[in-house]
Amino acid sequence: MMLHTPGVLTQQQVAEFRRALEGASWVDGSKTAGSQATQVKKNLQLSASSSVSEELGVHVLRALKAHPLFVSSVLPKHILPPLFNCYQGGGQYGNHVDNALRNDVLNDVQVRTDVSTTLFLSNPEEYEGGELVIEDVYGVHEVKLPAGDAIIYPATSLHRVEPVTQGVRLASCLWTQSLVRDDWRRTMLFNLDMTIIKLRQQLGDTAEVVALTSHYHNLLRQWIEA
Repeated sequence: MMLHTPGVLTQQQVAEFRRALEGASWVDGSKTAGSQATQVKKNLQLSASSSVSEELGVHVLRALKAHPLFVSSVLPKHILPPLFNCYQGGGQYGNHVDNALRNDVLNDVQVRTDVSTTLFLSNPEEYEGGELVIEDVYGVHEVKLPAGDAIIYPATSLHRVEPVTQGVRLASCLWTQSLVRDDWRRTMLFNLDMTIIKLRQQLGDTAEVVALTSHYHNLLRQWIEA
């Protein structure tokens, strides 16, 4: 499932992030790519151990954990610390699939990457090119969202970032291990959760709404991986 998640960061937060990133020291982004991806990754990235990256990462995680669409669609078990990247002057990231496992060095744990998230920190009119292109069974999707918005998609998807031919594209990316490994099951749970919320708003906690809520939690019990 692909999901546009609006308003993860407020415009004030985006402005604060941009000011912090202006004074940051960037490094070669290929250093954090896998053996295949490093051949096609041409961008800049903040060192994950830098104070700026760690401070901004805390704010991103706090915002995502408070966003109902992220929580409902991803069902996060473990979220890796966010990375921050910069594309300019033809920078791009060719077709690749994210590594199945990544190390969370801050917490000394290995994480299965079920879900990828890209949080946009530049507005579309600030740069040319730079579309995030995601390929799945339903076709090819180009994503270029307003600053502060995020796109959530399965980490199993083939994807790329098109060359940025003008301007600067700033973004944050991160990976999550979900409580529910299977994307189709997560999609069904998300759709059911959204339906329950709408029915509750329209009807209140009727017997039927309570029954659907019970069904949701029983499915979650069946599919969750502790």
